[in-house]
Parts: sequence; structure tokens; C-alpha cells
Amino acid sequence: MKEKLWEPSSERKAKTNMTEFMQLVNQKYQQQISSYHELYEWSIQDAPAFWAAMWEFGGIKVSRTYDQVVENFDNMLAARWFTGAELNFAENLLRYRDDKIALIFKGEGQEAVRLTYGMLYDRVARLAKSLRAMGVTTGDRVAGFMPNMAETVIAMLATTSIGAIWSSCSPDFGIKGVLDRFGQIQPKVLFTANGYYYNGKALDSLERVAGILHQIPGIEKVVVVPYTEKEPDIRRVAKSVLFDEFLAPEDGLAIEFTQLPFNHPLYIMYSSGTTGVPKCIVHGAGGTLIQHLKELMLHTDLKREDTILYFTTCGWMMWNWLVSSLAVGATLVLYDGSPFYPDAGALWQCAQDEGITVFGTSAKYLSTVEKEGLKPGEIFNLSRLKAILSTGSPLSEDSFRFVYRDIKQDLCLSSISGGTDIISCFALGNPNGAVYSGEIQCRGLGMKVESYDSQGQPLLRNKGELVCSAPFPSMPIYFWNDPDQIKYKKAYFDVYPNVWRHGDYVEISETGGVIIYGRSDATLNPGGVRIGTAEIYRQVESLPEIQDSLVVGQKWDNDVRVILFVKLAEGIELDEALQKRIKKTIRENTTPRHVPAKILAIKDIPYTLNGKKVEMAVANIIHNEPVLNRDALANPAALELFKDLAELQV
Repeated sequence: MKEKLWEPSSERKAKTNMTEFMQLVNQKYQQQISSYHELYEWSIQDAPAFWAAMWEFGGIKVSRTYDQVVENFDNMLAARWFTGAELNFAENLLRYRDDKIALIFKGEGQEAVRLTYGMLYDRVARLAKSLRAMGVTTGDRVAGFMPNMAETVIAMLATTSIGAIWSSCSPDFGIKGVLDRFGQIQPKVLFTANGYYYNGKALDSLERVAGILHQIPGIEKVVVVPYTEKEPDIRRVAKSVLFDEFLAPEDGLAIEFTQLPFNHPLYIMYSSGTTGVPKCIVHGAGGTLIQHLKELMLHTDLKREDTILYFTTCGWMMWNWLVSSLAVGATLVLYDGSPFYPDAGALWQCAQDEGITVFGTSAKYLSTVEKEGLKPGEIFNLSRLKAILSTGSPLSEDSFRFVYRDIKQDLCLSSISGGTDIISCFALGNPNGAVYSGEIQCRGLGMKVESYDSQGQPLLRNKGELVCSAPFPSMPIYFWNDPDQIKYKKAYFDVYPNVWRHGDYVEISETGGVIIYGRSDATLNPGGVRIGTAEIYRQVESLPEIQDSLVVGQKWDNDVRVILFVKLAEGIELDEALQKRIKKTIRENTTPRHVPAKILAIKDIPYTLNGKKVEMAVANIIHNEPVLNRDALANPAALELFKDLAELQV
């Protein structure tokens, strides 16, 4: 069994939302549930009762209640949740309208901007009136090419209050990346800031917006938020208006929340697009809402008195997840810019200053902070911090230990894993449970997550494909421009009939936790033995000489050989002694099969804009195959480093 790093006290467990929910279930459904394991088993064995209980616990606001919790539960693609219910997503997020702080926007190098729940409601009301006045109606698309700032949240809420569909991407996307996304959905309105800050520099957005407009003629209005300049010149952007000038001038407006079916489209999200044009994934309002409430209230133990930060851009589903915290009445910290400007302590300084209780970030960020030598717990006052969330890639055992050693001993470290595809998580935290090194604490309530072998048989304590074998409310309602569900079925249901295959290589542990070994499409197969790339990263990146790494399989001599690329720390050379150390570390902590056939030094490792390594694109490069969508990468120039490497020809 893995090393136990933390367990909540009985006093702490008694006060969690999870405990309160168990009591509700026991009372309402005549159960005697006393542990998470028992609650999880009940939630998948009686899924309709579980989701009905969550509906009640989340206090979902509706104008018409549901007739049936779920129809066609035995058919994943045909299942329909909470039929007959009518609600509005924005109304649920704007249920609080008082003087408590709702949003704190902290831009890089900027003074914090604060909005109360009352102020937020007022701004949304004014913007919604303006959108209605220009003809935005139910089903129209409204897009954001925005930093993670308050106006982005306001624009989303105003859009969804009408029943229009919101879609956003980060301002660091190039023109082609934006067109690959927004060009498919043809938005009526585009929200943008005039620019954004990153790593101490102000970067312009309006030149790209002007180029985007030439390619998407259906955009009727561009609403510009001044950010890097107080009075930006917007004359070069056709159909543009400044945000404050677009807002309806009246105060005290009431929002007209359009009441819509549970499955009405809310968000259009995008697949990473590293293997082709991104898929446009449409998520429903009700499914997103109830799933986010479950994950925030139960798995994160978020309460009204909490302050939550998730370091994310508006192009990552964690932004959508974070914003749903408004439905709980918590205070949200929106941080935009580099997490390492002016130094590695930037986010921890924010955590101290704002009294953050739930701190969310990526596994890559935590490993980089450790390599920088920063010990946040020694430098900053993190007394209010009760949970750290990590996602984007598997969190290494070294990073687990780093958190408890150098950040804080008494907190719940929740490594979480899911995806844009479900706008939520399959595996995540449990505030009532122990944290074991290298393991995600649990499978999500109501999510029948299993590990399957190639024949579709469930595995316990063995590596296999991550699947979900029963429907859940936050499945996509459809893909855009996919009327016969051909793309949808191919994406998730082409391997196991009527079972969602997610594309992760996982193991369900003896503790009930989940260990992720990387993407199954990047799984290595030397000699026919499946190896998860994360197993190698965990070992290699624990070495101080290695700043980053990437591993791929190269077709060679009728087999596959493992190739490891390493980005070295400053002043380090990849000599024979270091190569031996790397191989020895891998062999001793995994198996001889994991040891790379070749180790090559490389100056940079390519990542998606959401901070994920792109093993498949590098595999394509070394096999002289095309990489179809470089605009999905944060650093596409890095791919050129992998071309025509002489060392891979022998």
C-alpha cells in the first residue's frame, strides 16, 4: 500500500459537507452509510436516488421541477436526466445578491479589483439588457477571447441568463487557433480585452481580433474591455464598442432569467486539437450545474465562507468549474498572468493576501515550484488554506511529499482528473478520506468508473483503460455540426459498446483510489508490454538535473523502443554518468521494460495551451508524419527541435 500522508481529524470530518450529505441520504433513503466507500457504492447502485439527493442538497433553483430523474438509464447515449425540469444556469450562480465579495480579480502586477455579489448581479443585469437589445436570443453563440477577469464572468452570466451559449478561449491563442474554434460555431457577439499581461509584458489582442473578424463575418458586435490601456484605440476593429459604453446605463435592473430545459446547451468547449481541428463539445446547463455542485460542495468541501483560486485560463474547463463556485456563494479569486511573475512566490503571495482556503493549480506548476527551491509554507502565512487541488497531468509522488513537507501538513491534497469532454472529473478529492502518495483519493460519486482490459472486463488493482460504464448528467449533449452523432460515438464509444472510454491508462487501487499512468493513446508498448508515460516521468523528474522530460515510443525493428527526451537544468550536461543515473533510477523504481533505449537532451518540451505534454505530436514528428494543428500548442516552435534527429536513425 502507498504511504499515507494525511488523514482528517474526526472533528474536521464532522463538519464537512460530505458528512452532512451522508446524513441527508441516511434519513431520506433509510440507509446506514458511515463511510465514503459505502456512499460511493450506493451512488452507483442507485444512481437516480443519488442524483435526486444531490439536486436537493445543492438547492437547485427551478421554475418547474422534474418529472423523472433519468430516462433510458441502460443506454448511455439515449439517457436523459431530470426530464421536465426548467431552470436557468445563471440564476443558480446569482442566487446570492448581498455585500459579500463574489470576485477578486488579480491581474499580473495589478491592484486587486473586488466585486460584491450585489455588484455582480447589477453588472450582469445591465449587460443582459444590452445583449437582448441587440437581438441576442436563446441558442445564439457569444464568444470570449478574454483574460481570466471579472468582465469575462459577467459576460458569461449575461449570455446564459438569456439562454444563449457561451464559448471562450484564452487570448494567447493565435488567429488560426481562434478560427479553428469560433469559426465552427459562428458567434453573434465577441467579447475581448484590448490586451493582456504575461511575464511583465503587455501584449496586444486587437490586431488578432481584427483578423478574426475578416474570417467570421457573422460577428455583429465586438465588445472591448480596456485592460492594458485605460482608453484603447478601437477604431481598427470593425463593429467594436467599449464595454462600459455597451452596458445599459440603468441601475437596479432585474434580470429576466429565461427558463429552459435541463439539457439546454450552455457551453461549447473544445478538444485540444493537437491531432486535427478541435471537436466542439456542447454541454448542457443542468448537467454542468449539478455535477459542479457535487464536486465543489462534496468533493472539495466548498462553503460560503471559503475563498477559492484555481490558476487557469478561460480556454481550460477549470475556468468553467471555478466559476460555478458562485452557486455556493464563495469568494472567487481570478488570477491572470504568469504564475512566476515577478517570482515563483506570486500565487502564494496572493494566497496569503486573500486568505485563500482552496488553492487549485496544475501538477506541472507544483513540480516547477519545488525545482525553484521555494518553500511556500516557510515564507507565507497559509493558515486559512484547507485544500490544494491539482490537475492537468498525474501528480508525482515527489510532488505529493513536497506539498506536505514544504507547503502545509494539515490540508487535503486533491489530485483530480477528468476532462473537457465531461466538463468535470471522474476521480477527485474526498475531504473525509486519507491521502496516499501518488493516488487520487476516490472515484467521483455517481460515476461508475472502472479499469477495463482489452476484452472489456473490469480489472481491480491492475492497469487498464479508464471507462465509465453508466450514464451521468454531465456527458456532452452533442457535438456541434454532428447531427448523426458520428464524431461523438467515435470519440468515446468505438471501443467498448455502451461504455464511455476516456483515453486514460489507470489502476483502481486497494484503497479505492485511482492511479493514472498517462494517456492510453500515448501508452508505450515495448515487446507488447503496456507502459504508462507518467510512470517514467515520476522517476526522471525527481532528479534535480532534469527540468522537464517527454517520452515517446519509436517504431523500430518490428517493435517499439522507448525514447526519453530530457530538458536539463541550467549548467547540466547529459554525460554518460547522468544517463546511467537516469536509467538506474527508472529500473529500480519501475521495471527493466521502462528503461529508455535512448536518452536525448532537448532544449524545450512542447505543451498544449492547457499545460499538457504533447507526446503524440512528437511521435508524429519523429515518424515523419504531419502535425495537423500546431496552433493548439503553447510553444509550437519546440516541435522543430525533434525533427530529423540523427540519434534516432541508429
